[in-house]
Amino acid sequence: MKPISPIELAGRGVRLEPLRAEHEAALAAAAADGALWQLWYTAVPAPAETKNYIDVALARQREGRMLPWAVRDIASDTIVGSTRYHDIVAEIERVEIGYTWYSKSRQRSHVNTTCKLLLLTHAFEALGCKVVGFRTDKFNFASQRAIEALGAKKDGVLRHFSTRRDGSARDVVMYSIVASEWPEVKFHLEQRLARHGALAAHSFRRRRECRTRHARCCPARCSSALCAAVLR
Repeated sequence: MKPISPIELAGRGVRLEPLRAEHEAALAAAAADGALWQLWYTAVPAPAETKNYIDVALARQREGRMLPWAVRDIASDTIVGSTRYHDIVAEIERVEIGYTWYSKSRQRSHVNTTCKLLLLTHAFEALGCKVVGFRTDKFNFASQRAIEALGAKKDGVLRHFSTRRDGSARDVVMYSIVASEWPEVKFHLEQRLARHGALAAHSFRRRRECRTRHARCCPARCSSALCAAVLR
């Protein structure tokens, strides 16, 4: 496994930027989209905690334990979340992907799949990892579904394994992808993103056609719900 160092990764309208102190205000704004810190089982920082969140991440990066990124939506030039490699064990060529969160407006979009494809590609193809792990709180069912949708295999549950931000004991659900599974997982993720792109293009064409057909109509009188939404 090659040495891990800060690197920018980009693709499909998303850029992973090595986390810096300068990201503080943008990260706080991203977390405010949905007040994400109110989810007690997550590690999303409240606005006043953002500086410490970044400081701790960068300290662990210097120790060789983590590699954190800020997630930027290129089209809007907006920071929309954060993710990182953590629990890096070079001796067995293993990293984990976690501490991942996105603004509510970017959840259930292509952003998570794109970020995972970038991170997994870098881990397996550039760093030479033999396994990439994931972990999440037993109560974070949305995260569990998202990890399983990537194609990761569930390894089990570590009970009473760590603590949450509120000090309560945390049971952790563990997942992993091994190197031999990566080609199939990569194909799956690329197909998911291709379908998303095709659906987005279809939606754009429908909206454009609706504008053309109903450009002069009043949304209040138009029977087309899509037209009303477009013309508002």
